[in-house]
Amino acid sequence: MELSSTGTLSAVAPDGWPLGVGARFVVDMDGSPAICLKNIEAGRFSVGGKSSFHVQLEQSGLRTPQCTLLGSLTKPEHGLLLKDLQRKWERRFAEELDEEFIYLVSVERVLCIADFNEDGIWVNSVEYGNAEPDPLRNCAEKIVHEMNTEHSEDVQRLSSAHVETEFQVKVFEARIPFPREVTDEKGVKSTFNSMSHQAWEVEKNYALPESQKVKILKKVGQTVLCS
Repeated sequence: MELSSTGTLSAVAPDGWPLGVGARFVVDMDGSPAICLKNIEAGRFSVGGKSSFHVQLEQSGLRTPQCTLLGSLTKPEHGLLLKDLQRKWERRFAEELDEEFIYLVSVERVLCIADFNEDGIWVNSVEYGNAEPDPLRNCAEKIVHEMNTEHSEDVQRLSSAHVETEFQVKVFEARIPFPREVTDEKGVKSTFNSMSHQAWEVEKNYALPESQKVKILKKVGQTVLCS
């Protein structure tokens, strides 16, 4: 949610028709979207009424993760929360936000879908609010691009060393775990260098594999090196 800035707010309008409108947003500390609804839009939705907010994350590779938050529209009441949301809004959109137009989506349930044509999973509001954001979320795109464009041989070597590929290859996605926890870009690059060197030693028969190969694969539509 923190990586996205637009979504679709949907609800049943007073005339009985389902209605969805695009909206920009920021998130509070619990991940609840704070959106801006001008008077003409706010009149179509009711505070406290059931609504949903759908967000789709555009990222590198072929997967398109998305989530739909179910809940209700509320008005933020605490002054500190309002100030924090206004600061986030100004930093992201380079404009001031009038507190009169700020609404929060109070989350009750969330449907998370990893990609099109895949089953989603439901999480409740407590699980959603307690979830820890990915510490690499702000640098992941840069790292993926760099690995694909500048270190493609290392990517292929890592795949050979860590992924079970004894089948007729089409295009699959595999997740290779880091051998240790990484929390920033420097740690990722250091770990990649270590893993690449170890994979080179395995390739040259200078060393034995230190971990079992990944066997859980997901088929994707076209060739990618890293996802």
